[in-house]
Amino acid sequence: MPRKRILWIAVALLLVGAVVLFTLLHKSKAPAVAPRSAAVVSVSIGALSSSLTVAGQFQPYQEVDLHAKVSGYIRWIKVDIGDRVRQGEVLAALEVPELQDQLQGAQAEVRHSQSEITRAQSEVVSAQSTYAALHADYTRLEAASKQRPGLIAEQELDDARSKDQEAAAQIGVAKASLDAMQQQLGVSNADSRRIQTLTNYEQIISPFNGVVTMRYADTGSLIQAGTSSNTQSMPVVRVAQSDLLRLRMPVPESDVPFIQEGGTVQVRVNATGRTFTGKIVRFTRALDTDTRTMLTEVDVPNDDLTLSPGMYAETNIQLQHKDNTLTLPAQAVVMNGDQAYVLVVDQTNHVEKRNVMVGIQTANRMEITSGLHDGEQVIASGQTNYQDGEVVSPHAAFIPTAAQEVSE
Repeated sequence: MPRKRILWIAVALLLVGAVVLFTLLHKSKAPAVAPRSAAVVSVSIGALSSSLTVAGQFQPYQEVDLHAKVSGYIRWIKVDIGDRVRQGEVLAALEVPELQDQLQGAQAEVRHSQSEITRAQSEVVSAQSTYAALHADYTRLEAASKQRPGLIAEQELDDARSKDQEAAAQIGVAKASLDAMQQQLGVSNADSRRIQTLTNYEQIISPFNGVVTMRYADTGSLIQAGTSSNTQSMPVVRVAQSDLLRLRMPVPESDVPFIQEGGTVQVRVNATGRTFTGKIVRFTRALDTDTRTMLTEVDVPNDDLTLSPGMYAETNIQLQHKDNTLTLPAQAVVMNGDQAYVLVVDQTNHVEKRNVMVGIQTANRMEITSGLHDGEQVIASGQTNYQDGEVVSPHAAFIPTAAQEVSE
């Protein structure tokens, strides 16, 4: 019995050993697992630009409602909407009869003041003549009295002295009267000029070259003075300077730091099919608190008036541009909050996770300011499928949208 048990144990051991040997031989013949394939792109040097596309609107360079400074009736108006006008051109004329009466009265007052001045000048000459005669008499009497005391009575000498002093005082009075008349003439002239200026406001004159965009009054309309605060004054016409337009664009807050005077703007007007390049000439340097945008303007010459105020345009504003900078397709860079990283495949095909700093960002490419070198291979997509240190089999990635945006 013990011998039979030993035999069964030996057979079992042989079977176990055969199974182990078979397993080892099978494993030694199984093929090795190949490295995973990885699509890679190369870090390259090139030019990169970032831009902003926004809708802009054309506005007149200047636009003003022309009011009358005096109240009156429209005698005639020669312009209508759409008419081109020149600076200094008379657009309409008012009829204000009472203003002419006031002007005639003021001119008459000037002539009266001039006559009064002539009279006052004559009085000054007369007073000077009287003083000269009386002063001569007093001087002779005084000299004779000194040469022969008692010859001239003291009463007579006192009377001559009194007349001499009175005549001198009359000269001062005449001169003061003349000065008052001259000042009155100044007041009369000023009043006359004021009324003459008001009569000039009977004409409505264009302040600049432009186009009439609105006509508010017709012949015979009563126009209230534009300076009156107690009435609702009505303008006569509205004139817009349309041979030079302002193209206004709202720039989002995130792009405001890149806006500067002289910046290039590509403009396309869909309504006319016109395309041109402009320059930023001004911006508000302040954000609209409602839209969080900054108003930016381009001046657009429009001598032929093919562009109309109110038209929209598609604008492309160049924000940043760099030459000879490191770039990668945007999908090759993984953004993790404020930190960016890439998966580099080294010369031994090992994966290395590396943090990088990015600069200019476009829809297709990113600038790499630090962390990479020209020519290095970077996994282009599916970065979460790879581990740091893993061996991969790299092959060139096909990225049809990864075209560098180069400024012309």
